[in-house]
Amino acid sequence: MAGEPGQPTRLLKKLGGADLTAVPEVRHALRAMLRKWGGPGASDVAELLTSELVTNALIHTEHGAVVTATVVPDGLRVEVRDYVSGLAGLPGPSVPIADDGTHGRGLVLVQALADSWGVEDHGVGKVVWFELDGGAA
Repeated sequence: MAGEPGQPTRLLKKLGGADLTAVPEVRHALRAMLRKWGGPGASDVAELLTSELVTNALIHTEHGAVVTATVVPDGLRVEVRDYVSGLAGLPGPSVPIADDGTHGRGLVLVQALADSWGVEDHGVGKVVWFELDGGAA
């Protein structure tokens, strides 16, 4: 599951604050890394969830974010670290407002589609992460 020999197994990207053009760039880099990874649909799920976390980080911080994706023998782990201090609690999924377009669904999707996920406080910011086992989606 860790990919072909010579295939990159780690992605690290630093993103500028509020630069939403970084979202498709991260998606493209992840797609290239996961070209031979996982069962049918697994890399599509990874791209979707990564896009949601990156978008959240860039919308809610002015200081940018760091995305790390690592293919391990058991699957894939993606972490998005932002640098927002003074948070009033860590984020969690919430029921989106029906007429709010596409906003408010990111963590709900992560919760529904990831094999595991979580949020860790790092004092100056947080890391939101998810793991996928790479099986069929």
